[in-house]
Amino acid sequence: MAEWLEHTVQVEVEYPIDQVWDLWSSLELMPNWMKWIESVKIPVDNPEISNWELGTSGLSFTWRSRILKQITNQLIQWESIDGLPNRGAIRFYRRPTGTIIKLTVAYALPSIVKQVLDGLSIPKVVESTLQADLERFRTYMDNHAKVS
Repeated sequence: MAEWLEHTVQVEVEYPIDQVWDLWSSLELMPNWMKWIESVKIPVDNPEISNWELGTSGLSFTWRSRILKQITNQLIQWESIDGLPNRGAIRFYRRPTGTIIKLTVAYALPSIVKQVLDGLSIPKVVESTLQADLERFRTYMDNHAKVS
């Protein structure tokens, strides 16, 4: 039996929502700011499916993911369809001085693995890594945003 762990992190960036959306929705760029994501590939014939590879501490995981819902400048929601079980959503909120990005990621672990990981504070490591990923995204925006 597997247990689902879920993490939610957010950051505010000082860029208009359309610029933030354009960069984040280019999924193949994610390895530039997501520490554990090694590659994202999207088949030309089916842009709702993406192939992911995650690597950390010598471990490697792969999965295929499907976009469940996408609303421009608001939401990208996904779930894995094979490989590492995961699901989540990235939400974008317009603010007068920029955009809030809120990332929720959930993944399934076998119960025995979860018990071992709980003792090692791995969930805290995952959450702090995701938060750092959003901070790296902010830096990436600073270096790659189009000047309006």
